[in-house]
Parts: sequence; structure tokens; C-alpha cells
Amino acid sequence: MRLGDVIRVGGSGLRTRPLRAFLSALGIAIGIAAMVAVVGISSSSRAELDRQLAALGTNLLTASPGRTFFGDNARLPVEAETMIGRIGPVSAVSAVGRIPDAKVYRSDRIPAPQTNGLSALAARITLPETIGASVRSGTWLNPAIERYPAAVLGSTAAQRLGIGHASPEVRILIGGEWFVVVGILDPIPLAPELDTAALIGWPAAQDHLDFDGHATTVYTRCDDDQVTAVRDVLAATANPGAANEVDVSRPSEALAAKQATGKTFTGLLLGLGAVALLVGGVGVANTMVISVLERRAEIGLRRSLGATRGQVRTQFLAESLLLSLLGGLGGVLLGAAVTTGYALYQGWPAVIPAWAAAGGIGATVVIGGIAGLYPAIRASRLSPTEALAAP
Repeated sequence: MRLGDVIRVGGSGLRTRPLRAFLSALGIAIGIAAMVAVVGISSSSRAELDRQLAALGTNLLTASPGRTFFGDNARLPVEAETMIGRIGPVSAVSAVGRIPDAKVYRSDRIPAPQTNGLSALAARITLPETIGASVRSGTWLNPAIERYPAAVLGSTAAQRLGIGHASPEVRILIGGEWFVVVGILDPIPLAPELDTAALIGWPAAQDHLDFDGHATTVYTRCDDDQVTAVRDVLAATANPGAANEVDVSRPSEALAAKQATGKTFTGLLLGLGAVALLVGGVGVANTMVISVLERRAEIGLRRSLGATRGQVRTQFLAESLLLSLLGGLGGVLLGAAVTTGYALYQGWPAVIPAWAAAGGIGATVVIGGIAGLYPAIRASRLSPTEALAAP
């Protein structure tokens, strides 16, 4: 038979039993849709990460105090920022310093234990440019106000304190002192620890909260092609007398590691999609076996009119392939729709790898071939007399 005849004959069996064909194809479609959606959402997430890193930069390094030889908390020298700024490839340096005894409260009526997990940090006025932070409401600290009791809240800190916008009328209690909220930051991907902090000027922290002036995190920007070289000397430069007491990190690697952990869940979801696809294949096989049993008279009639065993086998195999292919196409479209909808909801670029769509359709062809092979062979082995004699 010609290809057109094979497709027409194979499709006739599907048209005569549309509901059964739809349900069988639906099983295949669910499996393919699950697999395409998992791959698409994972790819969209990675594309968003790449876009974030391209905007934020991967050349940010941090230096923070680690542990001493005896296991105590180490401290960075007061001159750490200045010394790091002398490294040739370094283009920007800024720092924050934790104020241990300064708790942050919305008002003086809040019970002392209810700190909301917020911290108070002294901050340099160069911090936003160095770490890529942006102000959502109000303004950042500047030379005119950094000596006064003014605070800028991280995005999470503002949310926990119930503050929606900065205003001269909005005050919070930090370490027993009232501070005016002059600004609220957007989330900071490369420095998430600042999202839960109240940031105040370095001089104000020393004057009002007895801050000791030691930085707890020094943020460093350097030339893109010199990141490794700067990283190698950063600890020794920050604390020449005890380089082993300095922890150096690259925040962009933390973002990439976070993305990598999602691959485990991606693999699990792909496994579930494969199980759904297998169940759909079993449904196709069941449909084809039942179809052979129900259409024995048709098979006998075709054989008596001269159809060969190969033609009967081709007919039922083509029907199985068409059924699976319809399910595969529907699954790819459904998976693409789910991926696009979720990506738009998250504000990500929608990415559906071509290999995922092609692989999904290819998988359906394989499943359809395997599922329809036995029913097709069984149909071809029926003799005309046996088939026509069947009730």
C-alpha cells in the first residue's frame, strides 16, 4: 500500500471509536506534557538565572571573618577595606558591619523576644553601587544623613515590620534608639543577607549604637578577567596577619549552586513523566488489542478480499502509531502552554528546547510502535475463515 493509503486505513479505526482513541491518546499526552513542561520550566529558570547574572555581574567577591585557630569568632581589621581597595584590579569596595546588641522593632510596644529575625547593620554609602542594589521607596544613605538616626530597610525587613513605603513620619526602634526610615530596598540576589537587615550609616552606628567599626562583610568588585587572581589574594590582603581567619566567597556561585540543586527535582519530575508515558503506552496497547478482538470480522473480510498478512499488520501498526503521534503532538502543545504560562507568571523568558519537543514526539513514535506491534502481528495471523467465523 502507498503511504497515503496506510494513513487513511490506519485513521479509519480511530474515527470509528473516537472516545476510546481520545482517552488512549490522552494518556500519552499527559506523559509528554509532563516531560516537556519539566524541561521547559527548568530551561526557563536557567535562562532567568543567566539574565540575572548578566545584569548583576559575576565579578563580586566577599570577605568576611571566619574562625580563629582556637575556634573563636575572628574579626577583620578596621583597615581591611582600605587595604583591599589597593588591589590593582579592584574597581569598587564597600562593607557592612553587624551591630550585635541592636535589635530591630516596629515600636517600643513590641515584646523583646519578637525580633522577627532582623539584624542591624552599619553600611557604607557606596554599598548599592558595589552590590547592585536598588531603592524601591525613598532614598539611600548619603553624606548628608549618614551621621543621623536614619535607616534603610531590606525588602524582607520592611515586609516583616509592616512598612510599605519610606517616609519621615515612619520610625523604627533599633537598639533602643529611634531611627527614621528613609528608604526601602528591592531584593538583592547577590546579597540576600541584606534583605532582612536595617541598614544605618557607619558614623551613626558608632555614635548612637556603640558600633566598634569592624566590618563583618567586605564586598569587592574587580575586573571580570581578574576575578580568580583577586580571589587568591583577597584573604591575605584583608587580614595580612591571619589570612586563614578570612572567608572569601563569590555570591554568583551561590546562585548557580542554588540552580544546580533544582536539577535533582527536575530528574525526579522527569521520572514521573516517564511513568505517565509508560502508562499511556499500556493504554495504547490495550486499545489496540481490544480493537483486534472487536474487528476480527473486518480482518477476515479484508483477508478474503486479498489483503496480505503484511498489509493487515501495517494497518494496525499504522493505527497505533497515529494514535500515539496524536497524543505526542497534543502533549508537546500542552507542555509548551504550561511552560509559557508559568514563565510569564514568574516573569521569566519562556524557553522550550527544540530537543525536548522533538524528543517527546520521537518517544511517542517508539511507544506507539512497541504498543502496537503485538496487536498488529496478532491481527495478521488470523486466517480469513477463523476471523469470519468469530462471533
